[in-house]
Amino acid sequence: MKRFLLPIMIACALALPAYAQDKHGDHAPKYGGVVVETKAGELELVAKLDLIQIYVGDHGKPIKFISGTGKATVFNGNEKTEAALTLMGDRLEAKGSFRGADGVKVLAEVSLNGKPAVSA
Repeated sequence: MKRFLLPIMIACALALPAYAQDKHGDHAPKYGGVVVETKAGELELVAKLDLIQIYVGDHGKPIKFISGTGKATVFNGNEKTEAALTLMGDRLEAKGSFRGADGVKVLAEVSLNGKPAVSA
């Protein structure tokens, strides 16, 4: 009986991650950025040299904004640059001079529709 159950258990264990990923939706970037799941929804960060954009979605569906504010902090080695995020239609944006290189990290603190801020 063990010889019969062992292959079935291995097949189920190998199939489980693919099943779980399919059930939780596709978190692929829509705008060419990096997607992070938060309590506020999916945040997609798109960073350019002079602009940071944050798109927010709910499992692939856009969220209607009443209000939105936040702050983006860019860490580039020992340098730290902060910029205010403002609501621009369907996204939050911060304009400035954001020098990019390998290893740059961005911390976004976002408050949407009067709810508590989330960090990503």
